[in-house]
Amino acid sequence: MILFCEECGTRHNIDDARIEEDFFQFPCHVCHEALVVTGGRTPGGKTAQAVLARSAATVGSPAPSKPLGIMVVDDSKLIRSVLREIIESDGLKRVVGEAENGRKALDLLADLKPDVITLDINMPVMDGLTTLKHIMIQHPVPTVMISALTQEGATETFESLKYGAIDFLPKPSRTRGGDLQTQKMEILRKIELAAAVQMESIRYLRRPSQDKAGRRGMASQCRCLVVMGGAEGGYGALLNVIPRLDPQLPAAYVAVMHQAPQHVDGFARYLDQCSQLVVQRASDGTVIQSGACYLAAAGEPFTIVREAEQIRIKMSDAIPSRPDGAIDRLMGDVARLMGEYAAGVILTGAGDDGVAGLGALIEGGGTVFVQDPRSCLFKETPMKAVDQYGVANRVSDKHMAGAINAFLAAHAN
Repeated sequence: MILFCEECGTRHNIDDARIEEDFFQFPCHVCHEALVVTGGRTPGGKTAQAVLARSAATVGSPAPSKPLGIMVVDDSKLIRSVLREIIESDGLKRVVGEAENGRKALDLLADLKPDVITLDINMPVMDGLTTLKHIMIQHPVPTVMISALTQEGATETFESLKYGAIDFLPKPSRTRGGDLQTQKMEILRKIELAAAVQMESIRYLRRPSQDKAGRRGMASQCRCLVVMGGAEGGYGALLNVIPRLDPQLPAAYVAVMHQAPQHVDGFARYLDQCSQLVVQRASDGTVIQSGACYLAAAGEPFTIVREAEQIRIKMSDAIPSRPDGAIDRLMGDVARLMGEYAAGVILTGAGDDGVAGLGALIEGGGTVFVQDPRSCLFKETPMKAVDQYGVANRVSDKHMAGAINAFLAAHAN
């Protein structure tokens, strides 16, 4: 059996005869984490994920019987009052504490032990982003940013996700369009989803120090092509994956996002600053190069083709431009083009876009990875993929890059 360490991504070749019926534990020979395989042997010699022993106990944990405890952090007394009213209207959630700045929030955190924090960005004494970094280092708690600055596509939004926030929302307001009841339901929904995310998946992302200028424009054709698909929650998942991919491997990456094109523009620029890979928007005629990642919106009419011995991005009115099924279509095209040198990754999302695409990759001899639903903000798509194909490579977004790097390093030889 082939197993990948969830902590560092190292590949382990384990003799099936060593694995007992329900449990097998062994140390990773690189990072020395205790790894455990549960649930018996994997049939057919498929690859599997060796999960950290410390997280095995969380599988199947019962749902909490008490209301979710929320700490509200905002310098506006009015906003704190509005959020309290919204949260406590649910009956299954209660506000356990309030703070008007980040410093006070950190002082209260250890005693209050909230299940979720809502956090503003602009505050006196200590701002929200600084507070968020301290929270994730000292007492990691699922945090939803609720701020006038956290609009979709804004730099502040990406910064908060980089520092470990689970999700983001603008502050409730009658001037944003839509009714307050809709905004209220969205706040309650995001808090509930955040509470269900396994905090082991949170890790502060530091920007790489190396200079990428020398690699831009260097024509190095890829040997392997990896397609990633993400819907709601995809910003945070991709921020956990793409910056940690090894640019020296002979592989290129295409990520399809169910987001508006203008938001993907801003995200590509931000992600490029955080990544070792060269990250850019997908555009017509671009030659796919190793060490690069290309971002596309699901509604854009594009695919991957081979022309004149080069792999290129092709955009055309003849290509379907409907957002529904965009990940499926691209994965199917890449499966036919690359065969066993194709890989697919399904990240957090709702719906089923990408599930059929994984099937095409498997049928073509490619390899597939699915984000562990426990680390997902939206679990529906990953769970459908796992249920339909019994995907062995189930990895949290925090450890996905390590598993992909290990696979590509082995496959390149």
